[in-house]
Amino acid sequence: MKSSYKVALGGIVGALCLALMFLTGIIPFGTYAFPCFAGIILAILVIEVSYPVAFSVFFCVSALSFLITPDKEATLYFVLFFGYYPIVKSFIERVKSVIVQYLLKFLLFNLAMVAVFYIGLFVFSIPKESFNILDVYLPGVFLAFGNIFFFFYDLCVTRLVSLYIFKWHKIIKNKTKL
Repeated sequence: MKSSYKVALGGIVGALCLALMFLTGIIPFGTYAFPCFAGIILAILVIEVSYPVAFSVFFCVSALSFLITPDKEATLYFVLFFGYYPIVKSFIERVKSVIVQYLLKFLLFNLAMVAVFYIGLFVFSIPKESFNILDVYLPGVFLAFGNIFFFFYDLCVTRLVSLYIFKWHKIIKNKTKL
């Protein structure tokens, strides 16, 4: 594979990720959805090129997201979890025990979400009182629902990557031979 192809594909995927991250400031639900979609797009680089290229594009998109993305919370979600998770997911799934795989996945998810919460509190100065509604501490509730969401997100990533490999990968390989 030519290096010009790798650079071009990395640039296109990086631009798509940045466009999605920029949309987080325009579309209200984008804070949670667009970092997920942007990370899934990075999985294409793992399949088509290599892990190092995928990680380098992830780092570039992360740095540029902090500069141009209006929604810094979405940037934190991308940088601390959703951007790299589709890339490292295949490493975790090399573990033979499915139980250990899910333990590692959920541990990674929970550590990342707790980090997003505390960075939001202490770096972006979100007042702690804004997380209480009717004496319910919302970060704990969000984390509980987040774990349910993460289970389905992991399944979706698996299915989308499989769909890409079995359908689109062959088409792209045939087009690049021209």
